[in-house]
Amino acid sequence: MQLTTEENMELGLKEQGSVNPAFVGKDSDEQPQLTVDIGEPHTEALEEPVDRGVDLVYSLNDRPPWYLCILLGFQHYILAFGGIIAIPLILAEPLCIQDNNAAKSQLISTIFFVSGLCTLLQTAIGTRLPILQGGTFSFITPTLAILALPKWQCPAPKAPIILSMQLQNSTRPLQMENSDEVWMSRMREIQGAILVASLLQIIVGFSGMVGLVLKFIGPLAIAPTINLIGLSLFIEAGKKCGGHWGIAALTVGLILLFSQYLSKVNVPMIAYKDKKWTVFQYPLFKLFSALFGMCGGWLVCFLLTIFDVLPSKSDEYGFSARTDISLDAVTNSPWFHVPYPGQWGLPTVSLSSVLGMMAGVLASTMESIGDYYACARLSGAPPPPTHAINRGIAVEGIGCILAALWGTGNGTTSYSQNIAALGITKVGSRLVLQTTGILMIILGIFGKFGAVFITIPDPVIGGMFLVMFGMIAAVGISNLQYVDLNSSRNLLILGFSTFSGLVLPSWFNSNPGVINTGIQELDQVIVVLFTTHMFIGGFFGFILDNTIPGTDKERGIKSWQDKVQEESKNMCDESCYDIPFSKRFLKRFRCFQYLPFLPSYKTSQ
Repeated sequence: MQLTTEENMELGLKEQGSVNPAFVGKDSDEQPQLTVDIGEPHTEALEEPVDRGVDLVYSLNDRPPWYLCILLGFQHYILAFGGIIAIPLILAEPLCIQDNNAAKSQLISTIFFVSGLCTLLQTAIGTRLPILQGGTFSFITPTLAILALPKWQCPAPKAPIILSMQLQNSTRPLQMENSDEVWMSRMREIQGAILVASLLQIIVGFSGMVGLVLKFIGPLAIAPTINLIGLSLFIEAGKKCGGHWGIAALTVGLILLFSQYLSKVNVPMIAYKDKKWTVFQYPLFKLFSALFGMCGGWLVCFLLTIFDVLPSKSDEYGFSARTDISLDAVTNSPWFHVPYPGQWGLPTVSLSSVLGMMAGVLASTMESIGDYYACARLSGAPPPPTHAINRGIAVEGIGCILAALWGTGNGTTSYSQNIAALGITKVGSRLVLQTTGILMIILGIFGKFGAVFITIPDPVIGGMFLVMFGMIAAVGISNLQYVDLNSSRNLLILGFSTFSGLVLPSWFNSNPGVINTGIQELDQVIVVLFTTHMFIGGFFGFILDNTIPGTDKERGIKSWQDKVQEESKNMCDESCYDIPFSKRFLKRFRCFQYLPFLPSYKTSQ
């Protein structure tokens, strides 16, 4: 297989360093010829490992052509859209902006803008995995608990707006003519809580505390954690699909059609290169399966809405499949809005809010560690080393601080549905996710463009969730390949940790007032932790796996470590986790080998 230009060949090799020859061609602007390129080199070396790396169209260090990066990046933008936009919509009522579409559109623009910044930070200097950063549902519970306090209850619709300024060192009531101050004062309280609580995440990451705990984490702790990330979201998927199961089934069918049944079908395309028109074969369906599936379902809903087939009353089944429900959000969104730090005012801080939010930080940290392993597995990278995880958690804390400064009303965490998309589209390139970050920043500034995607019907998003969240759950289960599943010890740990991760949060959610220690801050911490599925599963898996006697072979530790070394040789070595342009500088000073978040860190192993 020949490259189109020597320049692209050199650019790809410089970016990748030492790479698998099977992927060299993909760094150029040439279209990937999967049947020719992947079959020959390193066949014997790749027989033993799981063939996920062979099946990738673009792996971690590969550089797809710029136009592909834009299209694939846009696909990730669409996949994350539903989850990210859900957060300001959930917070709208407790923030007292339920009927304020202008405020909603500003919050949506802000959260997308900050998510783009955090994605660029994480992929550039964090873990460097192709992982998208967005709003986290782990912060929703403490946020709702804070806003449920009596002092933050929304005023009556026609009551005069009188705000107590006690939090700003003044007891004098202030008569406000601007109703925006009602929700901005609540937003500033949330900003302050996230700002201070996120310092814990930065300390945990940069101090290496996460890395110390990771020495005791094996497949039996990782498997239920990742598995529950997918399983815990079945209620959310069911709610959205329940709006119209036919549309949801159509979306699932289209995604399966493109990603599986037509994955090996190359579409003939025409390109103008070297002063002539050429026809080439391209795996279009495999690369854009999620985007095609969602757009197909969206188009069907649009046609059914135009021809008035779907019901027009909100209380009738199928109404949520209409595409004209949220058109007012498009008309009310500004054309151009640049979010900036402190746009809602100076954040306020209170002890109870900070302690409650810290529980959300811990839960988000646990979830992200599981996501890092899942992302590495699906992007053709070796499991992340200690320094990468330490740095990733610290950068995530920095991202939460940015979110607090800009005022998204939320923090930031890795997005599970986008990790699942890596396995479906077979594209694990870091550059694609960096393109997504840039797109999120640009589209976050252009408010009306983002508002158009609010019109995607819930059943279409629900159909996508069925595939994506199921994929995440399966990735968690795949970690059990290293474990002796004939051992009753392992089956007990796996079953109990997984089942507890489903039962306890469900019970706590259905009995919200059951925790009453007399200390409100402690109650908030307990509720947040025990309503986080992946925290419960990971916690029990970690404790039981390290306390119940068992050999390293039985626990899967030995085969897991052997697999790490083997995959590091065959796929890409751990240099893919190094910070760019820093290798020579870090080697020059020996003191850097004692910092647990740098690639030069020397472990005691």
